[in-house]
Amino acid sequence: MFDSESHEFLEKLIITPSPTGYESEGQKVWKEFVSEFADSVESDAYGSAMAKLQINTDVPTIMLEAHADEIGMVVQHISSDGFVTLNKLGGSDSTIARAKRVVIHSRNGRVTGVVGNTAIHLQESKNGGGKQPAWKDIYVDIGVSSKEEALEMIQIGDPVTYADELEYLNDDIITGRALDNRIGGFVIAHVLKQLKKRKKDLKVNVIALNSVQEEVGGFGARMMSFRHMPDAALVTDVTHATDTPGINNKEHGTVKLGKGPTVQHGGANHRAIVELIEKTAKKQKIDIQHEATSIRTGTDTDSIFYQKTGIPSALISLPLRYMHSPVETASLRDVENLINLMTETVLAMDADQVFEV
Repeated sequence: MFDSESHEFLEKLIITPSPTGYESEGQKVWKEFVSEFADSVESDAYGSAMAKLQINTDVPTIMLEAHADEIGMVVQHISSDGFVTLNKLGGSDSTIARAKRVVIHSRNGRVTGVVGNTAIHLQESKNGGGKQPAWKDIYVDIGVSSKEEALEMIQIGDPVTYADELEYLNDDIITGRALDNRIGGFVIAHVLKQLKKRKKDLKVNVIALNSVQEEVGGFGARMMSFRHMPDAALVTDVTHATDTPGINNKEHGTVKLGKGPTVQHGGANHRAIVELIEKTAKKQKIDIQHEATSIRTGTDTDSIFYQKTGIPSALISLPLRYMHSPVETASLRDVENLINLMTETVLAMDADQVFEV
């Protein structure tokens, strides 16, 4: 499915911490990989990274976009006895925070800690569980006994991630933290690599954008889209696989792991690009699934499509189980199909391509 170089890149990209606002280390990994085949690579002031394939200044420019950041936590407070209180970065879920190993990323290096969890024997309710804890009630033990000791290791504002890394459940299914959406950076890098190999068939310019700060508002995509104003955009992010127990498909739709990427309809998704994606999938015999957008896509597509006079955009998503958790789970077969679908859709675009409704 993927060669050893791709697996090495995927693993390095996933395990390199890049919480929202602190994406620089992960971006270094991404830029190093794409610089091997891109015509040029650049970054903006906040760290969004872009790689380009240039064909001709007179043809349209198509943007491939994913976001580089992951959810995480941040050091909010340090008590007099050295316990560290956290707050969330992005959509982190406090219900799964307790009894986890975490890493605090300080200026002096990595500091390992554990999120405290009172033993069930000592809890007032012996049934365990209970209501969702507030972030102010979540604390990390870094093995010190005073605030002074803690401040020698960390400071207020240091980002925090779970210690979980990438694992293979089998040859197809992978699990770990930060698949949302480092897997998207993996995808657009490989689309660009495939397009480079087939450059003689490529009729449009291509830029691959790995954006920062999606999890807190899509700010990186907003800045770079405004700056470069591509003629169209194909965005990729993860979407909820709804094929596990306890999910209401009438409410959340039906998306299955391993059954192909999803194409979204409505909202920011430009009808003409969606039709081209569907036609390409049919021609190339690539399985796809479908999703409806109610108001917003909840991705960087919402930040891209309305810039200036409008950028025709469409979202192609990767099914993901257990989103915003340390055990996010995806299918490599879906990843491969997503790469192929985005690649073939770009190659289907003409030198005079215009998207209108």
